[in-house]
Amino acid sequence: MKIDLAGQVALVTGAGRGIGQCIADTLVANGAQVIYSDINLEEARQSAAKTPLGTPLLMDVSEAKQVAEGIDFIEKKFGRLDILVNNAGVNSDVQHRVTFDQFSPDEWDRVMKIDLNGVFLVSRSAVRLMIRQKSGSIINISSVLGVVPARLQCAYTAAKAGVVNLTRTMAIEMGPHDVVINCVAPGTMGHIAFYDKNSPLSTKGPSILSHVPLGRPGRLQDVANAVLFFAGPDNRYVTGQILCVDGGWTAGGFFRNF
Repeated sequence: MKIDLAGQVALVTGAGRGIGQCIADTLVANGAQVIYSDINLEEARQSAAKTPLGTPLLMDVSEAKQVAEGIDFIEKKFGRLDILVNNAGVNSDVQHRVTFDQFSPDEWDRVMKIDLNGVFLVSRSAVRLMIRQKSGSIINISSVLGVVPARLQCAYTAAKAGVVNLTRTMAIEMGPHDVVINCVAPGTMGHIAFYDKNSPLSTKGPSILSHVPLGRPGRLQDVANAVLFFAGPDNRYVTGQILCVDGGWTAGGFFRNF
């Protein structure tokens, strides 16, 4: 998939590895100047160093001051921001996956601060540049678990559902400024712990895949391609939309073996 992003400046949060790195690399491959931001600066540096179009940036999306400083840096260095991908996120580890009545308030706050507050803080700071330009694209990364519920992950599902409706709210509020705002909701991706034989979750892989009509996990590139569509300069009329990249999971794959 190729889209001309030459001259565009993009910020991708959580770009040090995983989905974020793949998204950032894909934007670079299509000509964009990309800021690889991450809470782990060394990972951001290593990822950004692969291309002359990459710039590393330390950013904890849950810290308003650090976010504002990061956007100021982008404005001073590049003078504009055309694309923002809010990818940074976390989920609870296995030991914290319990029913909501047993769920730790501290763990709830940790997930919310990054997965939901982070999207709000980065978007709020970054969109002022887009308003000034009268153009821009924001793509928020949610999850299929923000569209359908799941057991034992109440903070993650609540945060990702919040990202879905925050996306819609942002889209209707920023429409008059010609800023389009959309959301990508990944399903089961091949990199997650379910497919690592050394992971305590590895035995759950077949169970998870039983809900996916295509019968296989997605690739990181599948998510990056969806982001690329939303970020492209030809997309000026699709806004406030949620695109599930999930192999058909949310289309009704729950009873595949019924």
